[in-house]
Amino acid sequence: MSTEVKERDPWFSPKNRKLISAPLNRENPITMQVLGICSALAVTAKLEPAVVMAISVTFVTGVGNLLISLMRKSIAPRIRIIVQLVVIATLVILVDQFLKAYAFNVSKQLSVFVGLIITNCIIMGRFEAFGMVNKPWPSFLDGIGNGLGYGLILIVVGFIRELLGSGSVWGFPIMEKLGLYKIGYENNGMMILPPMALIVVGVIIWIQRTKVRELIEDK
Repeated sequence: MSTEVKERDPWFSPKNRKLISAPLNRENPITMQVLGICSALAVTAKLEPAVVMAISVTFVTGVGNLLISLMRKSIAPRIRIIVQLVVIATLVILVDQFLKAYAFNVSKQLSVFVGLIITNCIIMGRFEAFGMVNKPWPSFLDGIGNGLGYGLILIVVGFIRELLGSGSVWGFPIMEKLGLYKIGYENNGMMILPPMALIVVGVIIWIQRTKVRELIEDK
């Protein structure tokens, strides 16, 4: 009597690893899909709130995608959007309460933008495009990957804007410690204004798309 052993993909097979790595590069939700731009502009005047927002969105996207995948077979098609919104809202409330309890100052800086995670099109897009049609573990990885891809751009923009606009990084006075003020350097106050956030994001999008296009042409 012969028995067939069905091979199963390991948890971190190349296919699963790509779910995390692809959004960091060629499938980045901000630079390649132009999603989640509003929060990228609103919370990146300083690095700290940008990092907190990145972690919050990654948590909501990863755990939410996992929950949607677990429930996908029991969700009636006509109410799937409502269910997705309920899942997002529940996770966002948990994040908001956690920040108010353990990081109140950051919570005040983020203000209403934590609540607006509910309307982040990246999250709804991953629920609908991936969580509803894939198994739980890949869905979780897809959510984490897209959250990290989103967060990467926020952190880069927050770093640039705080460094050039306030002369500091995470509140540490970099420019002062380097002695640049003594030789005439002045902070660029425009960097902390929303229009400059749009310009910085636009430059990052241009660089990323140029890089991806060159890689495709080289093949």
